[in-house]
Formats: sequence, structure tokens, C-alpha cells
Amino acid sequence: MTENTYILQIETATPVCSVALAKNGKTIAAVEADGPNLHASNITLFIDEVLQKAAITRSDLRAVAVSKGPGSYTGLRIGVSTAKGLCYALDIPLIAVNTLEAMTYGFISQRHDIEEGRILVPMIDARRMEVYMAKYNAELDCLVETAAEIIDEHSFEATTGHPGYVLFGSGADKFDTLFDGRESIQVKTNFRNAASFLDQSAFQKFQQGSFEDVVYFEPYYLKDFIATTPKKRK
Repeated sequence: MTENTYILQIETATPVCSVALAKNGKTIAAVEADGPNLHASNITLFIDEVLQKAAITRSDLRAVAVSKGPGSYTGLRIGVSTAKGLCYALDIPLIAVNTLEAMTYGFISQRHDIEEGRILVPMIDARRMEVYMAKYNAELDCLVETAAEIIDEHSFEATTGHPGYVLFGSGADKFDTLFDGRESIQVKTNFRNAASFLDQSAFQKFQQGSFEDVVYFEPYYLKDFIATTPKKRK
């Protein structure tokens, strides 16, 4: 490993448009904003800003890491396209990190009140009662792989062998009322995604040489994009 390994990290899978710069696996600069339709207009500006904050140039980067999904179709397309363009222009590796895994790492790093043994369930909103989700333990071991699930009052009833579940992410907020009073299900609202959550996985993959093909890599959309047609005015 070189003395300073700079990895640019991009997160656009959720409404948060976030860019971070990590040095040897730890974020040293970050810029982000939360809101609809921000990604296309802000992503390159945020990249320039984090580089300026760290007083380095693009030529100092050793790799670009991107949150690969699941998540917003448009957001993922913008983030991955930007990452691939940088990697191609700078001739550096592309690293992809599962969005739900990165969210879980970020949640664990921020929270110190998680009851031992609880299953962590990162959720990304997929409209109505559907979410993209997975299940992890506190050691970041994936217990149930990423899937699109429709949630109702009977979800998460099985708690054999553990005290229950912790739900968080943009998809979890809408279930705060649904699971109110269920001790086995905790809903942690207002969790905000961030590019800094890619730190651990991105640096590990860099050290292992686990890179993506810059030409052929595609985001993990999980579901096909469905375009909607505006209703005609009467």
C-alpha cells in the first residue's frame, strides 16, 4: 500500500447526493445535499469541492468507489456514469459497493444504542409499501440477500434466536406508525445516507484488488425501470 491512498466515493442511490474523499480508508472531506433531482446538476461540482477541500487534484486519486444500488434508477445511472467517466479518463480502478451494505456500516458507526443480537434491516424506498432491503448482523455479515419486498403488519414476525429487528433508511420511515408498539421491531427514522459510508468496503476492495470492468459495469437496479406517462389534460 502506498503512503496515501485517496479514493473518491460517490453515493447517488437515494435522494441524497453525496461525494466523499477517503484517505487510507477514512473520509477527510465530504459534500452532500438532500433533495429531488439534485444529482445531475451537483455531482461534478461536489467532486471538485471535495478535492479542493483536501488540497489534491484528480491525478492524486487511486480509485473511484460508487454506491452500486439498489436504489433510484436515475440516481444510480448518474453516479455510475460519472464514476466510470473518471476512471476511464484517469486510468484508475472502479470499485462498487452494495448500497444497503454501506448503509448498514454507516448506521452501526453512528449508533451506540443497538440492542445486542438485533438484526439490522437497511431499507430504500421503492414507492408505496415496497422497499429494497437486506438483513445484516452487527458484524456486517449479510444474513438475507438484497431483495424487493412489500411490507405489511405481518412482516418481521419471526424473531426466533434474536430479540428483534432494527429498521432504518428512506424506506423505513414510512413504517414508523405501522410497527408502533411492537417491541421486537424498532424503526429508526431520519437516517441519512452518505458517501462516507463506503469507506470500509471501498478500502478493503482496493487492497484486495477487487475492481469492476469500467466498460461493462452496470448499476444494481434490482428492478427494471418503468416509465410513467403523464395524464392528458381534459
